[in-house]
Amino acid sequence: MEAPAAPHNPADPHSVELTVNAPEQMRELGHRLAKLLRAGDLVMLSGELGAGKTTLTRGLGEGLGVRGAVTSPTFVIARVHPSLGDGPPLVHVDAYRLGGGLDEMEDLDLDVSLPESVVVVEWGEGKVEELTDERLQVRIHRAVGDTADEVRHLTVTGIGGRWAAVDLTVLGA
Repeated sequence: MEAPAAPHNPADPHSVELTVNAPEQMRELGHRLAKLLRAGDLVMLSGELGAGKTTLTRGLGEGLGVRGAVTSPTFVIARVHPSLGDGPPLVHVDAYRLGGGLDEMEDLDLDVSLPESVVVVEWGEGKVEELTDERLQVRIHRAVGDTADEVRHLTVTGIGGRWAAVDLTVLGA
């Protein structure tokens, strides 16, 4: 993975921009991201279909040391992966098929799971922001159309006091 020449987004001091060239690099990024996360963290992933959201989450799950293969929860909406050690469990949610906001997601009990888990929500924009004022937003951009281009451009932004002192540039290491 290569970090751009200026890894910080000058418009947002709590933001870093990264470039990933292959799926394995996306998984490695997930491993590095796992080192920054703790129970109570909400991570929102956005990007086109096939952008690498689940691949990133798979690496994150490996980095957190959770049980079970991290796969897309599209048809079950959410999967819980318990920790194999003393770390937090991973709750992996795919909100793609959910049309409404937080009200529609209440049955998932994310507000109950959040304090003791790391919650990752794919397609969560406009749906889960009300869970907490502190979250990590990961936007993944890729070429669209009929292309085999593996390059992904990511913007990782820490929102709220929890992320104010976190050095996100370590993600580009």
